[in-house]
Amino acid sequence: MSLLTNLIQAIGIVFQPFPLSLIILGVLIGITMGSLPGMTATMTVAVLVSFTFGMEAVEGMMLLLGIYGGALYAGSIPAILIRTPGTPSAAATVFDGFPLAQRGEADRAITIATVASFVGGAVSVVFLTLLSPQIAAVALEFGSPEYFALAVFGLTIIASVSGDSLVKGLISGLLGMLLATVGLDPILAYPRFTFGYQPLTSGIQFIAVMIGLFGIAEGLHRYRSGLGHQESSQEIASLLPEMSDLNEIKTIVLGSSIVGTFIGSIPGAGGDIASFITYNEAKRWAHDTATSFGDGDIRGIAAAESGNNASTGGALIPTLTLGIPGDSVTAILIGALMVHGIRPGPQLFQTEPELVYAIFVGFFVVYLVVGAIGLIGARYWAKIIDFPAKYLWPSILVLSFVGAYALRGNMLDVWVMFGAGVLGYVMRAENYPLAPMVLGLILGPIAEVNLRRSLKLSGGSLGIFYEKPLTLAILLLAIASLLLPLVQTWRERRSEAV
Repeated sequence: MSLLTNLIQAIGIVFQPFPLSLIILGVLIGITMGSLPGMTATMTVAVLVSFTFGMEAVEGMMLLLGIYGGALYAGSIPAILIRTPGTPSAAATVFDGFPLAQRGEADRAITIATVASFVGGAVSVVFLTLLSPQIAAVALEFGSPEYFALAVFGLTIIASVSGDSLVKGLISGLLGMLLATVGLDPILAYPRFTFGYQPLTSGIQFIAVMIGLFGIAEGLHRYRSGLGHQESSQEIASLLPEMSDLNEIKTIVLGSSIVGTFIGSIPGAGGDIASFITYNEAKRWAHDTATSFGDGDIRGIAAAESGNNASTGGALIPTLTLGIPGDSVTAILIGALMVHGIRPGPQLFQTEPELVYAIFVGFFVVYLVVGAIGLIGARYWAKIIDFPAKYLWPSILVLSFVGAYALRGNMLDVWVMFGAGVLGYVMRAENYPLAPMVLGLILGPIAEVNLRRSLKLSGGSLGIFYEKPLTLAILLLAIASLLLPLVQTWRERRSEAV
């Protein structure tokens, strides 16, 4: 049966009242939960997956895909409004989204994030539909050396997000990597930096640290400044973005969507890695105007949001074609399918074509709904930060504490969040960038475990990192990514001296 015929049949299935209603409901639930600090897409899908067990497989997948897309998009809302990412994937959105909100342009920032999320998700679904087997074959080539090279490539972004001081950026990044080593050794399972305290053997939760670094630190800063001081008043514009804004971001959104889809298709990579890499590449593509990144540049928002949302369709590629989860959410989706007696893998396209193409069509509809709800809601969400600060920030701090406790149901995560908040406040006061610390927390463990696995496989030989062309190519990109900002800084200083 041809692709077009399968898609037409899938449209007939998805646009029936009940599946379509489940998509809309899922998006609404995802947006609601994803906008709360600490309530990740993974957590929301995991909590609600049991409600799909009594449904047909197609219906259950429509609900879960709606939650997935809605939650990942919604992480940008608190990232823009209150400098606290709702989901880990929205961490890079903070850099330019929050400065725009401080200037009274929160609705513009959310609108750009909505458009970028829609395009990123839609482009990834197109790739998912047309090129699943081919992309999955490339992603399957990634072993421990390739994952190590990819993590190193991601860590080189520290050089471009360190602000005015590379030394402070490196210190921040190394501090993040140090925190990521707390817990059990990933290879030998030996306790590290636990000081005999048993709860620390499970490690430090990245999300708790992130809530503290951004949300609690910002709250402490606001309390110090005085809650009676209102920093901005939001001017609400039209529902649709300005044509000039769309022209400015169109190339970056398309490029970031393609890169995000590929990164998402690599099992275990996820939207947080995709968002940082696409943000950095957008900054590089911008050339001499890249200095505005981090100060409220809509291209930074567009790159981060299109990249992390594109990772969703990418993550479904190995999930459906190989039966290998692309990220934590798709691992739950595999479990949901297996409850219905359906096992994802190479035979799925032959045994369950109606389900597969319904997923393709349904996920595209998810992003149509995300785009519509996002554009309608942008003007109203933007007004949240016009609420009196003496009510707004205490509420945000309470939600942050609740979100941290909800991660694992223990007080350790709450104390970690509070400690990270104090650390973030001090680092901000001393002009230490927070972005490198987040990168160290995310990518440090990936680099460590895959470096050690690779060396075990090779018997200690470093040749494993340059024998395969793919590994070598990624490492060369990493070197170029590290050297380019240094060369640009040297040229600027030389031109100033002349």
